[in-house]
Amino acid sequence: MHGGKAQFTNQLSNQVTAEGPLSVLFFYCSRFSILTHFTPIFFHSFDIIRRMRYHIWTEGCQMNVADSQRVASALERLGYEGTDQPENADVIVLNTCVVRQSAENKAYGRLSSLRPLKDSRPDLVINLMGCLVGVRPDPRLVARFPYVDVFSPPSDPGPLLAYLTQDESYQLEQAETRRRYDTLDGELVLPLEERGRLVSAHIPIVYGCSHACTFCIIPFRRGIERSRPAEDILSEARALARQGVKEVTLLGQIVDRYGKDIPGGPNLAGLLRSVHEIEGIERIRFLTSHPKWMTDELLDTVAELPRVMPHIEVPVQAGNNEVLGNMKRGYTREDYYRLVEKIRARIPGVSIATDIIVGFPGETDEQFEETYDLLAELKLDVAHLARYSSRPGTVASRRMVDDVSDAEKMDRFRQLENLQEQIAAGIHAGYLGQTVPVLFEDPVKGRWKGRTETNKLVFVEAGREIRGKVLPVQITWTGPWSMQGMLA
Repeated sequence: MHGGKAQFTNQLSNQVTAEGPLSVLFFYCSRFSILTHFTPIFFHSFDIIRRMRYHIWTEGCQMNVADSQRVASALERLGYEGTDQPENADVIVLNTCVVRQSAENKAYGRLSSLRPLKDSRPDLVINLMGCLVGVRPDPRLVARFPYVDVFSPPSDPGPLLAYLTQDESYQLEQAETRRRYDTLDGELVLPLEERGRLVSAHIPIVYGCSHACTFCIIPFRRGIERSRPAEDILSEARALARQGVKEVTLLGQIVDRYGKDIPGGPNLAGLLRSVHEIEGIERIRFLTSHPKWMTDELLDTVAELPRVMPHIEVPVQAGNNEVLGNMKRGYTREDYYRLVEKIRARIPGVSIATDIIVGFPGETDEQFEETYDLLAELKLDVAHLARYSSRPGTVASRRMVDDVSDAEKMDRFRQLENLQEQIAAGIHAGYLGQTVPVLFEDPVKGRWKGRTETNKLVFVEAGREIRGKVLPVQITWTGPWSMQGMLA
């Protein structure tokens, strides 16, 4: 038999040289029994048909990163392989964000840059996905970019899969919202390049949002709030653990509201307890929380479970009550102070991150000063800062005048940025000389990058492979944005 295979291989080699690979493939397809018998050696020896390739460009939040990971997983199930070079790809996916105008502009620029590539290669499939598309594609967007083959809502690989497989029945069904979420609830198989290498992964647990802050476009782009079934989330976490993932972050626009739309299901605290039991998952995080929905039960669960990290992301957005009311946030400045005090009392050593928007419509200098004072007084570990940008379709864009100048927005942004740099530097200085556990992720320019339990970025030099390991590190240098140390 081995001699027969060798003779057949030589014959195939000569035919491929003389006639080309496709002619040989079609010839042997007509003799199916022979091709079936020798298929493994046939394809292994010659790679006669190049595997189709995909390229994914991702902009925006952790939810988009998780969505792109799911698209990559789905494409690899179809036989595609990833490439970093869009010009080498057969399928290009642009996963977009429109929370800020700069992100939307970047998406349009990236999309326009693909036009020459599409003109030169008409068979190239371009998929526009994410918040730029929204729950339903805008006909004006479709008309503006006629060379885009597929428009996909956020968190939905279905339209692209339907296009690539020409599954008409699926295309009909995908109009039903329920089908979209069922597609996402299958076991996640990491893209090939990430298997055994990815240390930290994101798991969406709540899609969409129903809170509708006046500045936020998410409810219009990602739809109403929907919690995933707990068992689907746990199955995904187990699958990630089997593939070497050590840390998972549970994602939701308001993650604290998990389970409120599932009668009889667990809340976020209960879900954290279930994930905590999964073998192989060493660290658990969740974001983003909302001051109105964070409960004592959730805080006590974080404090009790050793593998749930003591790090809370809870945006304040502004420090003035009138601005908060205009934003429709549902709490006051005083409420936020009390919440921070409670978090610190219930979770020893906790780190807290916040989000702040400067230049919201109508924000006066005096109102901004209250935001500045709040940040200065609370001394939070991280402040994600943004200048307000009007997003079409939001309540603020329809009912409020964007009356703070770009120059004033930038000035306020810089003031908070400088303040937070001083705060973070002071907090990090407290780590100097301490030995803390660090989970290591990747090598960066000759050093290993990792994070503490409180989500502080740490770099060390190590002469060995330490990816995915939690190791004690003595902190030897601190700065406002990272720390350095040595393996203890």
